[in-house]
Amino acid sequence: MAMRAGRHAFGAEQGRITLRTSRDGLAAQAGHDLTIDVRRWSGELTIAADGTPAALEVRADLGSLIVRTGTGGLKPLTDRDKREILTTARKVLRVDQHPQASFTASGFSADSGGKGGTIDGSFTLAGQTHSQRLQVTETGPGRFRATTTVLHTSHGLRPYSGFLGALRVSDAVDVEAEVDLSAFDEGG
Repeated sequence: MAMRAGRHAFGAEQGRITLRTSRDGLAAQAGHDLTIDVRRWSGELTIAADGTPAALEVRADLGSLIVRTGTGGLKPLTDRDKREILTTARKVLRVDQHPQASFTASGFSADSGGKGGTIDGSFTLAGQTHSQRLQVTETGPGRFRATTTVLHTSHGLRPYSGFLGALRVSDAVDVEAEVDLSAFDEGG
């Protein structure tokens, strides 16, 4: 599918950004693997005259996180647990000082089959910017999934730990973005 040349704005109405955490430590069985959604985010994709991507920028409001599910653990998550997790996450991510995370692309590479590829760029979290690579697959006409893994420690953050360090959130957080950009195709 070829996309129309120009600048295209998109956001939560066209998709979802999901964070997935896991747990470590001697008491890991007491904690939960979490699925967290970013409710407010926006992006802008620029398509060149030849139909190839030329620029991409995405911003996520870290104050809009919501715990969707928690698996594992000794007991199911309650609504109170979810609120406490979000309070802790905001502290860990320093949302009061750095309310947004952002990704700015610096290069696009298509795979040989033309159904995906990679996007290289810079990811900023908690005031620190580092290189990040997104793996992209086309999941349907105009629909894309981008995945990457972000390390807390790469951005100067210390993952949550409790019970004197016996329960910890893993350093690696899996990030997945699913977007429907079919409205920007040449026929749209």
